[in-house]
Amino acid sequence: MPELPEVETIRRDLDKLIINKTIIKVEIKKPKMVSGSTPSFKNNLQNSKIIAITRKGKLLIFHLTNNKYLLTHLKMTGQLIYQTNKIILPGGHEFPNINPEDLPNKYSHIIIYFKDESKLFFNDMRQFGYMKIVDQENLNKKIKEFGIEPLDKKWTIDYLTNILKNKNTSLKAVLLNQKHIAGLGNIYVDEACFLSKIKPDRVASSLTKEEIKKLHKACKDILLKAIKYRGTTFSSFRDSKGSPGNFSKFLNVYQKEGTVCKICEQDHIHRIKKVAGRSTHYCPYCQK
Repeated sequence: MPELPEVETIRRDLDKLIINKTIIKVEIKKPKMVSGSTPSFKNNLQNSKIIAITRKGKLLIFHLTNNKYLLTHLKMTGQLIYQTNKIILPGGHEFPNINPEDLPNKYSHIIIYFKDESKLFFNDMRQFGYMKIVDQENLNKKIKEFGIEPLDKKWTIDYLTNILKNKNTSLKAVLLNQKHIAGLGNIYVDEACFLSKIKPDRVASSLTKEEIKKLHKACKDILLKAIKYRGTTFSSFRDSKGSPGNFSKFLNVYQKEGTVCKICEQDHIHRIKKVAGRSTHYCPYCQK
C-alpha cells in the first residue's frame, strides 16, 4: 500500500502533468469504485479542469474549476497511470511493465480523458480504492476524519502526548490509526519506532516523556527523508515517472527479518507476526 511519502511523490509529479488540463470524458468500468452517483460523478468532471492537487494523509485531493473536489484513495493496490502519446507515467502499487497498447487493461476501472488526448487511468487489482466528488462542506467533513500528520505545524510533542495518554493498546495500533495521526503506515511506523528505540508492541500509555519526545521527532524525520528519496520500494511502489522509490536502502528494520541489525550489530531483526493486524519488525537489542 502506498503510504504518505509515496502519495506525496505522486501528488508532486501529477501536479506538473495535469494542472489546467480540460477533462472531456470520463469512463467508469467499475461503478463500485465511484462513491456516490456515477452520472453526477461524470457531470462534475466533464468540462472541468484540475487547478490544484493537495493531500491529507494518504488521500489525494484534486481541486476542480467548478468548486468541487475529486477525492482519490489508492488503498492497497491502486495505481494512477498517466498516458500521453507513447509515454506512460505510473505511480502507486506494483505493476508489470505496461505497453501503451495494453491500456486500458482489465484493471483500468476509471479513465479520465483530457482535451490534449492524454489520459489518467485509475487501475486497481483488488478494487479497494475509490474516487469521490465532494463539495467544500463535505471536503471539510472528510478532512476532520483525519488526525494531524507528522509534517504539520500542529504536530507537537503535546499533541502526541495527548494521543498516547490512557491508550492501553499497542503503540503501533495508535500510530496507525488515521483518526489520531494521518499518513503513517506499516513501513514508517516500524522505522520510526526503531529510530526512537521503542518496541512497536509496547503499551502506548507506557512511554516516558523522553521516549515521546524521540518518537515525535522520529515520525517527522522518517517521512521527510522518505519523501526526499521518493518513497520506498521492495517490488511494490513506483513513482509517477515509473521509477522505483529510493528509500529502501535506508530501511533499518522493515522486511529485514533475520538480518543483523546494522546499527547495533548485536542482534538480528525480529518479526512479530501480528501487531495491530500487521507484520511488525524490530531489533530486540536496540528497542525496549
